[in-house]
Amino acid sequence: MLVVLMLLSACGQSYEETKRIARESRKEAMRKDSAALKIAVLPTLDCLPLYVARHHQLYDTLYGGVRLKPYMAQMDCDSALQRGRVEGMVSDLVRAKRLELQGVKMRYVAVTNAYWQLVSNRNARIRQLKQLDDKMVAMTRYSITDLLTDRVIDSARLSVERVFKVQINDVGVRMLMLQNNEMDALWLTEPQATMARVMRNPVLFDSRREQLQPGVIVFREKEMRRQARGKQLQLFVTAYNQACDSINKYGLRHYRDLIVKHCKLRKELVDSLPTDMKYSHAKGPREADVERVEKWLNKK
Repeated sequence: MLVVLMLLSACGQSYEETKRIARESRKEAMRKDSAALKIAVLPTLDCLPLYVARHHQLYDTLYGGVRLKPYMAQMDCDSALQRGRVEGMVSDLVRAKRLELQGVKMRYVAVTNAYWQLVSNRNARIRQLKQLDDKMVAMTRYSITDLLTDRVIDSARLSVERVFKVQINDVGVRMLMLQNNEMDALWLTEPQATMARVMRNPVLFDSRREQLQPGVIVFREKEMRRQARGKQLQLFVTAYNQACDSINKYGLRHYRDLIVKHCKLRKELVDSLPTDMKYSHAKGPREADVERVEKWLNKK
């Protein structure tokens, strides 16, 4: 009995020690995560410089490092920013300005090369914008795709009540709906737009026709006013610019594995991506783009 009691006592000490170590490990992980600059990203090519910078360990010089938090929908990125789970996100100008209207002051760090294409389901046999009458269009409310849908309706002189905006936020779900013939038309950015074109789905509209640069990288202004965060942001911008230079120099195909991993793209489709995509150094949005977005939001 004495031996058994000694063994149980030893096991008890071991269990308590294990719990203590696990508790301390969780605290340390939370401390590191809190100190890091956290950015919400999507499986899209406008996020590629962030993935490249991490791949080349360009973030290692940052105090606390950078954590990229992957999401599948812009609305999830918004929620993460509002709730303090991340300090920054890759988004579009409409969503960022919408958040500001809700009281979240933003710092606009970079304009991305993101553009959106309106792709129709090839089985729906829609080849022109006017054929969207009485059809469904997948988009996200209060985003650049919402603004562009209104622009398409106006340009094709369609009735607003006759074009059905269907809110499909998840990028992956949109692609599945296209493949399963569940939607007449969808707004897609790269590389999902390339996937749709390879499947021979017609492109009805391209946001680049509008001379609009809506893609942005934004951070919460309140967080960035802290001295430590300000230093992190400066170093992030340096790493981001270096990553852009690397992509422009070596091309998208050089980062084939990163695109396949983070954008969920089949390896053979990387060769079908646009060869003229260029990435610019971090700079704020153009005043004309801001005014256009604010005017549209005011109407809404």
